[in-house]
Amino acid sequence: MKFIVSSSVLLKNLQHINGVVATNPIVPILENFLFRIEDGTLTVTASDLQTTMTTQIPVEASENGSIAIPAKLLLDTLRSLPEQPVTVNIDTDTFGTEILTDNGRYKLSGENPIDFPKLPTVNKNMSVEMTSDVLLSAINNTVFATSTDDLRPAMTGVLLQLTGDNATFVATDGHRLIRYRRTDLGASASSSIIIPRKALQLLKASLPENVPVTAEFSQANASFTFGPTQLICRLIDERFPDYENAIPTNNPNVMTIGRTDLLNSLKRIMIYANRTTHQIRLSLKANSLTISAEDLDYSNEANEKLLCEYDGEPMEIGFNAKLLSEVLSNLSAKMVSLEMSAPNRAGLLIPADKEENEDILMLVMPVMLNTYA
Repeated sequence: MKFIVSSSVLLKNLQHINGVVATNPIVPILENFLFRIEDGTLTVTASDLQTTMTTQIPVEASENGSIAIPAKLLLDTLRSLPEQPVTVNIDTDTFGTEILTDNGRYKLSGENPIDFPKLPTVNKNMSVEMTSDVLLSAINNTVFATSTDDLRPAMTGVLLQLTGDNATFVATDGHRLIRYRRTDLGASASSSIIIPRKALQLLKASLPENVPVTAEFSQANASFTFGPTQLICRLIDERFPDYENAIPTNNPNVMTIGRTDLLNSLKRIMIYANRTTHQIRLSLKANSLTISAEDLDYSNEANEKLLCEYDGEPMEIGFNAKLLSEVLSNLSAKMVSLEMSAPNRAGLLIPADKEENEDILMLVMPVMLNTYA
């Protein structure tokens, strides 16, 4: 079996799906890309059993066939090559693979494609059409807040709730909660699924700008198709926390401030915070915010005063600066509002300016102010 393809085109497509390949996979065959040629189209597949990505490339080929090729070795070779046509010769009996360039020959050992896991099927119980920009916005606003605690598997993914009127994406790690809602997305029937963090991070890395995306869901799997690329992932079969009850509804104390001003101040002040708790203090009164931090172990302290719009009773509230700054970093709004009820209740961070079809709410849990240790 033989095919000819552009080195740069092959490299670009392989890089899109390479994130699926695990460093130490459970099954050794998963260290490979599966190459399958059918009627002049090369389909390359990468899988870790939970997530599978495929991409298609037109090639010059005289016959059909398939082989598993070591992913790292092939990528390292292609990265070092200048743009040129490469010829790939495959011995289907021994699975030996030979890459020929204008002035080089590279030989590597492939594996039997039969050992590679089959592509999962999605029964397409539900289908949603969207643009990549909408999906990227949803991912960027939520995936950073997912939990890394495997003992709470439901929180290691993003909840997607679909109704006829909107689509709601929710992520939480127990210290913060993000609810991102799109009113320009909907489905014919209501549904609720949890998409794993890794699948969303792969989409974030591979989605091009402003292209159509078809999302299809079954009870067990989700599929995202854009251009020649498809990602299929196994959904998390767990119960997501009842997040609506965690969102406080009565928040009379409201601060409005420039997002960048607040973020930059936080980054400076958190240098002086306790290295374990990252605790900072927000002191609020009429049109004034004072941010302070103290590390008693090293006698370090810092404070800054910022102008803001504040409507409410004077109050002091503590937050984990690392979590709060990460939330602010993932917003694009120029102005944000922090709505609060009491020092021991969660604060709601809401963009003061956002797109017409989106609604963003970010909940951040406070920390106790009785000690900095």
